[in-house]
Amino acid sequence: MAKAIHQIQDNLHLVDIVFELVDARIPVASRNPEIEKVIQQKPHLLIMTKKDLADPQKTADWVAHYEAQGQTAIAVDSRNNVTAKQITQAATTMLADKLANIEARGITNRPIRAVCVGIPNVGKSTLLNHIVNKKIAKVGDRPGVTKGQQWLKASNKLELLDTPGILWPKFEDQVVGTKLAVTGAIKENIYPNDDVALYALDFFKHHYAKRLMERYKLTSDQLEMDNPELLLVMTKNAGMREDWERFCVAFLLDIRKGRLGRFTLDLTGASADA
Repeated sequence: MAKAIHQIQDNLHLVDIVFELVDARIPVASRNPEIEKVIQQKPHLLIMTKKDLADPQKTADWVAHYEAQGQTAIAVDSRNNVTAKQITQAATTMLADKLANIEARGITNRPIRAVCVGIPNVGKSTLLNHIVNKKIAKVGDRPGVTKGQQWLKASNKLELLDTPGILWPKFEDQVVGTKLAVTGAIKENIYPNDDVALYALDFFKHHYAKRLMERYKLTSDQLEMDNPELLLVMTKNAGMREDWERFCVAFLLDIRKGRLGRFTLDLTGASADA
């Protein structure tokens, strides 16, 4: 991580703005606290990716929450055709004074230069590929695909510097790590699937119970069971007998693939009280 952070620091003078990408399903847990320290006073656009997988009302709550804190934030579906325009417009608005000064010096049509930062598997490569309309940035459904930095020309108005995903070395709150595991931001071999599955099950019981019942053929009485007991019932209902570990993997995959619908694990005050 230290090397990647230094690379960002070394290139900050080349860019006008920082695009910090976070997962709209975990817009707090997917923010690397070290990144904010590095970018300091540089203009900073928070881009909530995977909007199409997140709970739409919770996403709106988070955009409003960040805006109220003075942090410009937008939510995007990386594959949507309007995404590039949406990001360019937001950056242009934020940099209006700087762009006016540049034009006043006789420099016209100078593109905005941005550096893209974020944790692994936040959808950065997918977004960049769509914006530049080429498969330049490597894409994968696992963390750690992008290995180095590269400049990408999105349009005559926008140039982007890609960087590898950066995770911080230690989570002060273990729940943050669990949320990252649920959404697939952490490599699967470094956490126990059953612990993560139990956390996810408890969350869905409290916030999206109907989806659990429909997907895994559960009754309302069964939802009152303790989580380990309920997980075993779900394992049997899925035709996996007592293969608890196998079902935990399948359950987490169902969540990540959207088979339980759109969800958001991080909740604002308003969302948490709802």
